[in-house]
Amino acid sequence: MTEPSEHNRIAILPTATLPCTQPKICAQGVTVKATEAGLLQFLKATQRFVIPIYQRTYSWTEKECSQLWDDVYRAGSNKDIDVHFVGSIVYIEDGLSTNTQRSPNLVIDGQQRLTTITLLLAALAEAVGEDEPVEGFSADEIRETYLTNHRRKGNEFYKLLLTRTDRETLKAIVGQYDYPSPQSDRIVENYTTFTNRLAAGKAVVETICKGLGKLIMVDIALSREHDNPQLIFESMNSTGRELSQADLIRNFVLMGLEPDHQTRLYEHYWHPMEQDFGQAAYTAHFDSFMRHYLTVRTGTIPRLGDVYEAYKAYARQVHSKGGTIEDLVKEVRTYARHYCVIALGHETDAKLADAFQDIRELKVDVAYPFLLEVFDDFAQQRLSEAEFHEVLRLVEAYVFRRAICAIPTNSLNKTFANFARSIDKESYLSSVRSYFYGMKSYRRFPRDEEFIQELKTRDLYNFPRRSYWLRRFENHGRKERVHVDDYTIEHILPQDPNLSAEWRRELGHDAEQVQERWLHTLGNLTLTGYNSEYSNRPFREKRDMRDGFKHSPLRVNEGLSATETWDETAIQARAARLAKKATQVWVAPALTDEELAALNAPRDVPTTGYTISDHQHLAGGHSRQLFDAFEQRVLALDPCVTREFLKLYVAFKAETNFADVVPQAKGLRISLNIDPHEINDPRGLVEDVTGIGRWGNGNSEVRLNQSEDLAYVVGLARQALERQLDQEEAA
Repeated sequence: MTEPSEHNRIAILPTATLPCTQPKICAQGVTVKATEAGLLQFLKATQRFVIPIYQRTYSWTEKECSQLWDDVYRAGSNKDIDVHFVGSIVYIEDGLSTNTQRSPNLVIDGQQRLTTITLLLAALAEAVGEDEPVEGFSADEIRETYLTNHRRKGNEFYKLLLTRTDRETLKAIVGQYDYPSPQSDRIVENYTTFTNRLAAGKAVVETICKGLGKLIMVDIALSREHDNPQLIFESMNSTGRELSQADLIRNFVLMGLEPDHQTRLYEHYWHPMEQDFGQAAYTAHFDSFMRHYLTVRTGTIPRLGDVYEAYKAYARQVHSKGGTIEDLVKEVRTYARHYCVIALGHETDAKLADAFQDIRELKVDVAYPFLLEVFDDFAQQRLSEAEFHEVLRLVEAYVFRRAICAIPTNSLNKTFANFARSIDKESYLSSVRSYFYGMKSYRRFPRDEEFIQELKTRDLYNFPRRSYWLRRFENHGRKERVHVDDYTIEHILPQDPNLSAEWRRELGHDAEQVQERWLHTLGNLTLTGYNSEYSNRPFREKRDMRDGFKHSPLRVNEGLSATETWDETAIQARAARLAKKATQVWVAPALTDEELAALNAPRDVPTTGYTISDHQHLAGGHSRQLFDAFEQRVLALDPCVTREFLKLYVAFKAETNFADVVPQAKGLRISLNIDPHEINDPRGLVEDVTGIGRWGNGNSEVRLNQSEDLAYVVGLARQALERQLDQEEAA
């Protein structure tokens, strides 16, 4: 039997210390009061529950509500079922004031289940009307016993108060008055679902009443003075709607604060942030936002499932430097505002909004950490709006050019994660241009020659962002934008494999080969609003007919009116012309002579404070000769390889170290950052040094003591480099 619980089940125990084999509420040996209770009796006996402001909003969907309905209906219709267990409610007793008589219970776990039961009871009260299908289930008794404290006023009238986003909507349902504006859509949708199901007839209503009477739960009461709600909250494993990383972070930030401080931070920072996202986007985007935010602040990309742990580590780091919880929440709020502009379309400036829209359409989420930092610098006026716009367009052009040139994109996450750390913010735009221009190998920004060549021959009809490139192409430089979605893509040379006699004469003796080579390429594709009229007509008819190419207002059709024959030569000529124009749409960074000179300047100035002279065994002689030869060959393996002198060894790296050289009196000891079982070493020169303390990185070690082994050892280093590059692409 499956219960619609938010979390794993625990044994129904009397007041006891729940053992750590029960992950439900076990948190470092916390002792709690856990008792079995009938759910309706529990609601009847408890005056009020409040969902603390740090808890997530109501998030159960129709799926979870249907599961709850099915379980209640099954229990009510089956006489052999005496009880049905629906999980636990974990709460802090007397949590908000010293006036224990009227202090509500703060719900730590179970709010989704408790809210859904409340919605079902409210719908049931509406459905029974003047009847009492089962004893104790009249409308008045349901409302006065399980939903309200009918003799009290204000918020104390309601047995359950939700967080701010959902509170007024649930109050309207229970209190039987009009929904607020704005309303909580999820609350209304689920209440309506229950109302509609109960409208099926008296038999259904009676069955649900009986089922509700059989529900039992575990009543778990905590004491604020003696228990640690945060540890208990963290230890709960979800089997219903799992707690998001954002839920955990919000609770971590706010749960342990005094109520007044808690409320102030929520009202000033967290709630406005939730409003900026909107209910649906907050659920869908906030975990990803926090991942990008932490990447900005730490330089490390956490796994999406590890965002909460990464945030706690970052919070401890901030705290160790004198930062406060308010500093943290304020910072998250600032970056969340940037994220909503970048990812959710909140920009109001038309020029910037267009740039963000193009980046979103390219689906370059991996660039968000870099964009968040640049946006923050823009907000702090470290660069102008024009400079910011150019940076955005460089990001767009970089990603699009690489896609056209079929350069693997998976390595982009680390490229953008560390981009901002390489920027000289005193000469911001120049530094960004130089960084883009200077990237090599698999990180390169394709130059015009490569981009033009690939763009002319690439299958652009089946390109994943087909509408994007056509829209950008057509609207470049326009003040009045063309809505490309109003048009369809036209193959000038038609797709029909059964070419007409006219088209065969047009294309020449190898018509099928021409069609196969150029059909979906840039030179043969255009836009039209008359695709069905054009059909498979010969080129001149498409050109000269009413509303044909000759009369098209679209820039992408410029030049077709002067074309007499549509053959391979014409397709190639048009492709060359359009591809050259594309370099003006997706512009590569242009460097001044001074910037180029600075970029190409020798890099012998140490960035670590160490030089070759700090290694006594490289002062000259046999070891120096081996090192010079090894260095020359390893640096030639790939343009991305760099060399860095450290105190005890010399590092050769792409993204990170792949070969570290420890100079010795009679040769070189080289650590390779690749596991021994992954390396192809037919001569058996590699030693497994796993777990053995060594200077350098990696579990494989090889010695280079004679020049005869140089080529072989460089081949081993190549394997370590290729493994790192492969991991980059698969990251």
